[in-house]
Amino acid sequence: MRFYPTFFRVVFSGMDAERAHRIGFGMVRLADRLGAGGVLRKLTKPSAELRVHALGRVFPSPFGLAAGFDKEGHGIPALANLGFGHVEVGTITGQAQPGNPQPRLFRLVQDRALINRMGFNNDGAASVAPRLRHAKQVLERRYRQARPVIGVNIGKTKKVDLADAVEDYLVSTRELAAIADYLVVNVSSPNTPGLRLLQDVRSLRPLLSEVSNAALEAAGHRVPLLVKIAPDLSDADIDAVTELALELQLDGIICTNTTITRQGLSTEPEKVMELGVGGLSGAPLKARSLAVLRRVKAAAGESLTIISVGGVETAEDVQQRLDAGATLVQGYTAFLYEGPFWVSKINRDLLKLRK
Repeated sequence: MRFYPTFFRVVFSGMDAERAHRIGFGMVRLADRLGAGGVLRKLTKPSAELRVHALGRVFPSPFGLAAGFDKEGHGIPALANLGFGHVEVGTITGQAQPGNPQPRLFRLVQDRALINRMGFNNDGAASVAPRLRHAKQVLERRYRQARPVIGVNIGKTKKVDLADAVEDYLVSTRELAAIADYLVVNVSSPNTPGLRLLQDVRSLRPLLSEVSNAALEAAGHRVPLLVKIAPDLSDADIDAVTELALELQLDGIICTNTTITRQGLSTEPEKVMELGVGGLSGAPLKARSLAVLRRVKAAAGESLTIISVGGVETAEDVQQRLDAGATLVQGYTAFLYEGPFWVSKINRDLLKLRK
């Protein structure tokens, strides 16, 4: 099970990070297409003792895959084979867009981190919707009542002005709400100019209200709605967003997205500067993400579902987030370093910790 770190060092470490991601993701999907999914599911199926009731759903495990890995819904069933309790797809925008120029994804191996400035590259909500619908049908057929949950993360199209952002989010909402098990409004990526300005409660209130109403209308039922926030918010702003979530009766908060800071890295500063702007994820985000989680929990109590993400690498990390008040936990960056059996190891080790 530990062969992957060596494989990564030999095969992927010298390769462009985005190309390595495409190849790795392609291999996971190929295994499913070749019929290996059934074997994988038997090997990686989380114990029933790990199930979590949240957002009106039963999650097979508290540990899921964060948005950003499968941006367009190409491999949800294949990723579910690995043991994720949920897969959050996206970020998806109202209009198709290519994202930022390449190269735009970089590894900081010494820090077990990534810098990305992908820029919400995706096919647009109308094209992604049929894939999500099909993936949901596949999961229902394979898992029936205990299927992994599909989260849908939506964001702003880059070329749309901030003044028109609400209507742009509504395009995605109308296309995707009926398919989503839960919906996430992403206002915290650093890679779309001006996007983080929407975290100000004066801008966020109308956005979340309109998305909530549009989701209800499109789906014909209440769709759990969460907002994803940045780790770079001040404590006062975190409190303000939490208060707004409570006021609007949102279902939850995801904390946190990537950070624009570069503090405490082992990688040489010159190399970090050379890589340029973008969001930093991975192990260096661990302490701040945990601090934001604790602050949100202190303000929200039991009223919100909190999904914690940022620097999660081990079962101990997952349990620490759960003990700090998270309902669910997500990972992403460590998946790229640890490989396809990482999630099943976390699920097994979580069970051992609880016993």
